[in-house]
Amino acid sequence: MNEYLLLKLIHIMSATLLFGTGLGTAFFMWRADVSGDIRAMAVVSRNVVMADWLFTLPAIIIQPLTGFWIIYLLGFSLGSTWIWLSLLLYVLIACCWIPVVFIQLRVARRAAALAAEGRTADAGIRRLMRWWYALGWPAFIAVIVIFWLMVFKPV
Repeated sequence: MNEYLLLKLIHIMSATLLFGTGLGTAFFMWRADVSGDIRAMAVVSRNVVMADWLFTLPAIIIQPLTGFWIIYLLGFSLGSTWIWLSLLLYVLIACCWIPVVFIQLRVARRAAALAAEGRTADAGIRRLMRWWYALGWPAFIAVIVIFWLMVFKPV
């Protein structure tokens, strides 16, 4: 196996991990939120944070490393529209994801405290979840667009 194919495999696997973990954790976070069960929200949000540290963060680091290495090996120009647009969208995703991690931490702590008191979700959790949804959708759409750019490489 040559260097390019190994990098391509790692790049594709980390992209899959990034997308799959994001979609999976978003689904479970949404289901816990709409359930109205604060105990479920506490457990799920805590696990979503753990999944972000274990799976999403390494994939976020691996993606640009392998991507730039592949660009170098293939001799692509960083000035190519599809490359700089992908990089711009990647920065957008990071700008959405970083606050989302802190939102999830706050939701996990608040939900655990409310569950311990036998209470339900309060206005603070509702506000945090609105921000979580507002930041999640643009990041999700940006990932889809990056996949499209990587496959079709439009001029």
